[in-house]
Amino acid sequence: MKKLLAFNQIAANSNTASVNSQPVEVVILSRNDPVSGMRVFRSAQHYGLPIQRGSFTRGQSPWRYLKPLHANLFLSTHLSDVRAALDAGVPAAQVYPQSAHAGDAYPHEVRIAFDGDAVLFSDEAERVYQAEGLSAFQKHESDKAQQPLLAGPFKPLLTALQRLQKAGTPSMRIRTALVTARSAPAHERAIRTLMNWNIEVDEAMFLGGLPKGEFLREFEPDFFFDDQTGHVDSASRHVPSGHVASGVSNPNPAP
Repeated sequence: MKKLLAFNQIAANSNTASVNSQPVEVVILSRNDPVSGMRVFRSAQHYGLPIQRGSFTRGQSPWRYLKPLHANLFLSTHLSDVRAALDAGVPAAQVYPQSAHAGDAYPHEVRIAFDGDAVLFSDEAERVYQAEGLSAFQKHESDKAQQPLLAGPFKPLLTALQRLQKAGTPSMRIRTALVTARSAPAHERAIRTLMNWNIEVDEAMFLGGLPKGEFLREFEPDFFFDDQTGHVDSASRHVPSGHVASGVSNPNPAP
């Protein structure tokens, strides 16, 4: 949060700076009651986090306030809230509190890593893989290499990060990575999809099913997003991680 909020230095140095001109805002949405909210804001102040907005709902789910906030990301330990936010079209992930802490090797970079299918991209290809196996998946992706994948739930966040990256600041940068179980020849469709979106990632790892955790340990992201709990479990031993409960790997529970 401190790294992201550092981008507001650009607005702070502007003669027309205002709260609404800040490129980044962190808002607290909490099931705590309003009185407890006072302690939450005091804690944010204690840790040097300039957080000004919050909603405290006394046990009710707060996700419904994401739309009027125009949120680009919602993080929560409550899986039901994450599912509801994703259904509402807001990028959301269930935080793994037991995840390793972010490293301190890159104090001037916000490093974010994403899985591909069902996260940045739709789960179209993942459905083929789960229904028909690896060979069918590879053929499907080779045949459709020139056809961009549909957007997944986290494309809006990647787009927002690219805007932030282009705005830039001498003291803070964005670095993104695609970390996927895809391998050649299925890599081409993923890259071409990003090109079609006019979005660049700084690194792309096509791991062909290798465990992601050790690769993420070397990249040292501030956060990693994946739709499959097995990958999140592997990653969380090395880096802060979150589960994106979307796509064919995460069917909605029966009511």
